[in-house]
Amino acid sequence: GWSPPPLASLSQVLRLERSRRTGVVFPLQKLARYLAPGTDTARFRLFQPGLAALQLAEELFRSGRHHTIDYVSSAVRMDHAPPPVLPEVCFIGRSNVGKSSLIRALFSLSPEVEVRVSKTPGHTKKMNFFKVGKYFTLVDMPGYGYRAPQDFVEMVEAYLQERRTLKRTFLLVDGVVGLQKTDHIGVEMLEEFGIPYVMVLTKIDRASRGLLLKNVLEIQEFVKEKTQGCFPQLFLVSSQEFSGVHLLRCFVAHVTGNLPAVEGS
Repeated sequence: GWSPPPLASLSQVLRLERSRRTGVVFPLQKLARYLAPGTDTARFRLFQPGLAALQLAEELFRSGRHHTIDYVSSAVRMDHAPPPVLPEVCFIGRSNVGKSSLIRALFSLSPEVEVRVSKTPGHTKKMNFFKVGKYFTLVDMPGYGYRAPQDFVEMVEAYLQERRTLKRTFLLVDGVVGLQKTDHIGVEMLEEFGIPYVMVLTKIDRASRGLLLKNVLEIQEFVKEKTQGCFPQLFLVSSQEFSGVHLLRCFVAHVTGNLPAVEGS
């Protein structure tokens, strides 16, 4: 029989000792402990769901007999995209930021969902649509910057501007190198279109604590000073160790309207 990767499910995480558990579920809060005394940590805990919400969200990402999670189709143009029926979230970021790996981690409890993770960065050349039962659709967008597909701008801008079911865009930034010039392409595009988005820092297992803290504080400052549409809390993830993956599942469930009784405070 198939078994999920270590820490992919909450039941595994709950067996860890407390400090390690916090690090996996709320990596940003764990990091906040190392801030200078008196630092304002409000932005570190804006979305802080309880166990019931985390469990409810996990069930959405776990396929079952009456709940199918499926790769639906790919599109290079908007007229190829599946009809916009369900609430939608999309994941964008520069090539090699770890986007497909993160989506695979989110779907790790549903082994039949095939998210192709390429050995060559920037391999996603199309918009890939994944339908999560009758609840929402998750869209993997092509990477920008190095090796972006030629029609990237037309494809992605058209999607962002026209897709009326889009609830939130997740902009992925490499947690090791922080915000790069190419990341500003994504930020400027989302700001210009007035689209609500969230910044997700990937590969946090590869950064030392000091480096990660430095990048987090710099990006938080940038979000506060230079953006209007960005959610003030950053999300930190490691697709390898599943840190932050449970919280991100919960936030996706929340923004797509699938945590009706549970608010993130």
